[in-house]
Amino acid sequence: MEISEKNKNTIAKSLFWKGVENGGDQVITFLVSIVLARLLGPEKYGTLSVMLVFISISNVVIQSGFQTALIQKREVAEEDLSSVFFMGLFISALLYLLIWLIAPASADFFGDTEIAPMLRLLSVILFFGAVTSVETAIVARRMDFKAQCIATLAADMVSGAIGIVLAFRGYGTWALIWQQILKNLTLMVLLIILIGWRPEFCFDWGRLGELFSYGWKVLLSGLIDTIYNNVYTPVISKLYSPVMVGYYNRGNQFPQIIANSVGQTMQSVMLPAYSGLQDKKDELKALLRRTIKLSCFLMFPMMAGLAAVSEDLLGALLGEAWLPAASLLSLCCLSYMVWPMHVSNIQAINAQGRSDIYLKLEVIKKLLGIMVLILSAPLGITAMIGLKGVSDIICTFINGGPNARLLSYGPLKQWRDVLPELMLSIVMGILVYLFGGFLREMEVLFGLSGELKIIVSLALQVLLGAGIYMAGALMLRFESLSFLMEKLRPANVRGM
Repeated sequence: MEISEKNKNTIAKSLFWKGVENGGDQVITFLVSIVLARLLGPEKYGTLSVMLVFISISNVVIQSGFQTALIQKREVAEEDLSSVFFMGLFISALLYLLIWLIAPASADFFGDTEIAPMLRLLSVILFFGAVTSVETAIVARRMDFKAQCIATLAADMVSGAIGIVLAFRGYGTWALIWQQILKNLTLMVLLIILIGWRPEFCFDWGRLGELFSYGWKVLLSGLIDTIYNNVYTPVISKLYSPVMVGYYNRGNQFPQIIANSVGQTMQSVMLPAYSGLQDKKDELKALLRRTIKLSCFLMFPMMAGLAAVSEDLLGALLGEAWLPAASLLSLCCLSYMVWPMHVSNIQAINAQGRSDIYLKLEVIKKLLGIMVLILSAPLGITAMIGLKGVSDIICTFINGGPNARLLSYGPLKQWRDVLPELMLSIVMGILVYLFGGFLREMEVLFGLSGELKIIVSLALQVLLGAGIYMAGALMLRFESLSFLMEKLRPANVRGM
């Protein structure tokens, strides 16, 4: 069954604005991080990464379960929204107190006395997250992401500018702390203004219990996933050093930026879109297939190209001090390459009200991941990140398995659908890597030397990779390319 025209237009419009938001967010964050990375160096970023582990885990507890339940529920009343709002603030207060108490012990564990006061200040953003969680759920239910796009990009620019000024004035890691606080504060204030929702002074335990009966499984699943995804930072810090954490953080950031632009756009838009089709299995299956094919059409070549140019990219943007992160960057691309497949399958499962399946999948995947981490940790950081990528690819079969039964569209069919894009991306990545090696061996490139030579070399590699992939996609008549060309026609874009 084809997707209805109304749903197509609504989803396309939502994807456009969410894509602009996530793409702009990643670009601005990326540009700001380049400046800050050059000013502060690997060690300062390593320290921030350690502290953000605590914040990421706490934010899942505050936001994940109830927010997803609000989006998935067929009908939501004001009592639902206000109850979740006040419960979020209460949970934030408890977690803030807990982090305040354990901050000195954390500083002792990581051997850095500055972590305690920084962590206590950074934890203020938990309260902002509790507020924006409800606002984001309202945006998702309305499938109207324009206001959130404006708020996010404005928050990025304000906080980024202030963070850079503080870094120039010698505030070190504190510049990164204040940047994070101001980003979350500005986003909260702008969403309150633009969305227009205000909580009412009401609290209904019955409605909260109904939401929690669905959301606790999503919460626990998200908590397991977040702890697992962040466990590498403290392990690397403890086994190696904050500098190595900085290298890993930067190497992970580049593919993560691309994956977030695609994956978070899908995650925000596709859950409400899938939820609206939970009783129309054929249409839901068609939408899931379209989402996987389109996202992999975009993600595969970007990850293959990024892995191929990792050394020149770091040299051009961050300088020689960050070159040890190049191999880690390439290996991280393995994990993020398949992220859209994970997101698509999980959102389709959640949209059908099967958060119980989601929880089981997370337990199985993370047990596999922890086993891989334990086995690879003694072998060095390169083995740790490389084997993590392999396990993430294996997990596409775990995440896609339930949809073989629920929608008759399992992992084997999904991989068969995206195999042409994967093969073309691998060929493109190999050719770009070989071309980059040839350019690096040249003593003179158009009379250039130093960083300017690296920048020109990087630009030539990007152009070659884009040309190879687009030419191959046209020759092989990829379905996703035709879909994108149709949607990006001027008349269609103006309609958004």
